[in-house]
Amino acid sequence: MKNTLNTAFLSNNGEYTFFKFRDRVITFLTGKRLEKYKKILEWDNGYIVVLCKNKNEDKLEEDYIDLLPILDNLYIEPEEFLAPIKEVEVRYD
Repeated sequence: MKNTLNTAFLSNNGEYTFFKFRDRVITFLTGKRLEKYKKILEWDNGYIVVLCKNKNEDKLEEDYIDLLPILDNLYIEPEEFLAPIKEVEVRYD
């Protein structure tokens, strides 16, 4: 079984995106077009490249999420929060 101790999870519901790591969930507003995240292409210490399905679109599109300004706005120390994260997965519970 895979060790999820160093894995963060990305999901969305409507216009909200959820970035969950251990016992913390960061919630932020995303675009109205977003239907669902499908696959993480790259994780680079706070910068995520993700394939997503947008409403009224047949093909998947690349999107980019930069967590650094979001964490700064929430007064979360980015280096401390992000350091243990080794990978990010898309997951819907």
